[in-house]
Amino acid sequence: MGAVGISVIIDSDFNGLVTPAWLRKTARAVLTAEKASRKVDMGLVITGQQQIQALNKRYLGEDRPTDVLSFPMAEAPGMAISPDGARQLGEVIISYPQAFKQAKERRHPVERELALLIVHGVLHLLGYDHDVPSWEKKMRDREAAILETIEEKEG
Repeated sequence: MGAVGISVIIDSDFNGLVTPAWLRKTARAVLTAEKASRKVDMGLVITGQQQIQALNKRYLGEDRPTDVLSFPMAEAPGMAISPDGARQLGEVIISYPQAFKQAKERRHPVERELALLIVHGVLHLLGYDHDVPSWEKKMRDREAAILETIEEKEG
């Protein structure tokens, strides 16, 4: 996959709970599975409930925390290509506390929940959506297939 740039920011409250290298590897696996172009850049942020709730309220009008938000750059006119020619995909923002809570509810490791949220978020950056039932099925099927591939490589 070449010149893939994945910028990772982990809020200080969550340092040591997940590594930037693992986050990049997981996001890169999604890009590879989707045959994304060789020159792409994206951001991945691990944050807390207050921060994601503020973003959810500001950008989606939902005054509640959520697990993952995606902000595709392709929706911003003229902002999708950087000076070096890399396609700017956008940013995926994940609430670590929400991922932890959901992992506990679903009785699987928090890493699996984080991987699922990364897959979901990156697919949104690549144009997938789940607003229409037929699109939702396609997105959920891709999520499951990519997550299975990631788990096979890690296990």
